Amino acid sequence: MKHSPTLNAAALAIMLFAASGCAVARDAQSPGHYSDDTAITAAVRTRLAQSPAVDGAAITVDTMQGIVMLAGVSRSASEKAAVESIARQVSGVAAVKSIIDVRP
Repeated sequence: MKHSPTLNAAALAIMLFAASGCAVARDAQSPGHYSDDTAITAAVRTRLAQSPAVDGAAITVDTMQGIVMLAGVSRSASEKAAVESIARQVSGVAAVKSIIDVRP
């Protein structure tokens, strides 16, 4: 049986499209990871709000796959270090990345 070049090209395109979709799905965040990340973010925000050493309202917190991202403004380098330390102490945190700007 002979196949037309158009049919062969269409079959190849479908296979390549399907294969690329599988590669993307492997790196997607699972529902369990998402729920853990949400809990970590909430715990970090709560601890920042409860700490008299930092202005938790000036810091944004986001978590992806256990990595906590901190952004915002602090009044001093010691306050920035305190925010980072508080985040590291939360259970489930794999790493902390901070882009907190110090503005006295």
